[in-house]
Amino acid sequence: MSATQIFWPMIAHVVLVYVVYLVLFRRRVGAIRSGEAQASQFRDRGRDPESSASSSANLMNQFELPVLFHVVCLALFVTAGVSWFALVLAWLFIATRYLHAWVHLTTNRIRHRNPAFVAGAAVLALLWIYFALHLLAIV
Repeated sequence: MSATQIFWPMIAHVVLVYVVYLVLFRRRVGAIRSGEAQASQFRDRGRDPESSASSSANLMNQFELPVLFHVVCLALFVTAGVSWFALVLAWLFIATRYLHAWVHLTTNRIRHRNPAFVAGAAVLALLWIYFALHLLAIV
């Protein structure tokens, strides 16, 4: 196993970010064309019409918890801590981000979105615990 494999889940997250940007762009353009919104209202955060509000919120979500994910992946790579276990956790985290984004961008039902978020946060916590144990030379 190559340590560089840790970069693939990171790249998968970057792809998700660009997909969310595309969805946001299309929804905003649609809102302007339908008359639901004016282009000027997008100057300030929080002024999205209902049709694009969830995609705007999801985009912000992609720069919150995932920041910790990218940091731990880079830290594992730099300290030679990449293992099959770390890779499984990294891919699980990304799977939860895709699920969270899917729910957020479609039905936006909290009862479905929240479990995806909580699962991702728990997996990420395990990845950080693994990293700490790696630094302590326990794993």
